[in-house]
Amino acid sequence: MSTTLSQPPKPTPAADAHSNEYDSDVLQYRAIHTGALIGLLLGIVSVAVVFAGEASLATAIMLLPIPVAGFLVSLLALKTIKANPDQYVGRPAALIGIALSALFAIGGTAFAGYVYATEVPDGYKRISFLELKPDQADERAGRPVPQPIFDAWQAGTPVFIKGYIRPDTVSSRENISEFLFVRDSNACCFGDLSKVMYFDQIQVELTNGLKTDLHEGRIYKLGGQLVINPQNLNRGPGYPVFSLLGTYVQD
Repeated sequence: MSTTLSQPPKPTPAADAHSNEYDSDVLQYRAIHTGALIGLLLGIVSVAVVFAGEASLATAIMLLPIPVAGFLVSLLALKTIKANPDQYVGRPAALIGIALSALFAIGGTAFAGYVYATEVPDGYKRISFLELKPDQADERAGRPVPQPIFDAWQAGTPVFIKGYIRPDTVSSRENISEFLFVRDSNACCFGDLSKVMYFDQIQVELTNGLKTDLHEGRIYKLGGQLVINPQNLNRGPGYPVFSLLGTYVQD
């Protein structure tokens, strides 16, 4: 009885081709450059500069480091990918990150500048809640109201200011003419009114038949005659030091 030893099967041409393709893929594997992904993400987030432009030019400028960082990170990633094409991929992501960062940095700042230059009606003086807060010199002099604000009140100069309507101070969401105007929304729900400082709130009464609607989270632009009530300094919530007889409103 004889024993026959079988030979191992020879790989077919198709199997050889598949094996070579697999080996080639392994050898040619390249990682996506992390910097390209980070730069792309920063480029997308840079759209915040545009939205901030509606709030204030200062806020838009404060957010500029985001697109600047996105541009630099994407540019560095692109250079690294070009220098090491056998190690990294991600060139499209880096290019998009550069483009978005530049677009939102330039476009957002330009938009914020345009809004700042055109939003104040003729005859009104721009003020901000920050200017209502006494600084150290005012405190040393015993002035609860900064002198420039006090002078504007005495001169009867119409003022223009931006802020938010506090929802819990109105009884309706439509056709409202009286409300408490505040500096910010405290990120979500305006917080306890007793914790809102007197220089961060203005009691508003729209005049001349003006009305507006409540849109939570929206920035409002108001103009009118500022009134100061120093007798309310120590009376607590419900007795604002600043009030405004509104003659202009834009939401």
